[in-house]
Amino acid sequence: MFVNKNPQSTLKLGQARGVVIMTAARAGLDVGEYAARLVKKAVVGLGNAEKAQVHAMVMRLLPGVKIAGPDAADALAVAITHAHHLATSRRIA
Repeated sequence: MFVNKNPQSTLKLGQARGVVIMTAARAGLDVGEYAARLVKKAVVGLGNAEKAQVHAMVMRLLPGVKIAGPDAADALAVAITHAHHLATSRRIA
């Protein structure tokens, strides 16, 4: 966990994140976590890609999908990364 400008907000965010992960795990769902650099590298090919590059590549990878803003593009980029990693781990296993 990192501390941003407001330590109380950071702590609350960490607690909320923990509840979401715990709930998913209790439901038997696999939980994946990916660093921002890994997501950028998986989607764009560069770990230091800009947000606009990620958005553009998500649009290219998912033609016809309406992306409702930068946060939605980020969420889709994480989903794409997870799908790639899941497919890779299944081939290895």
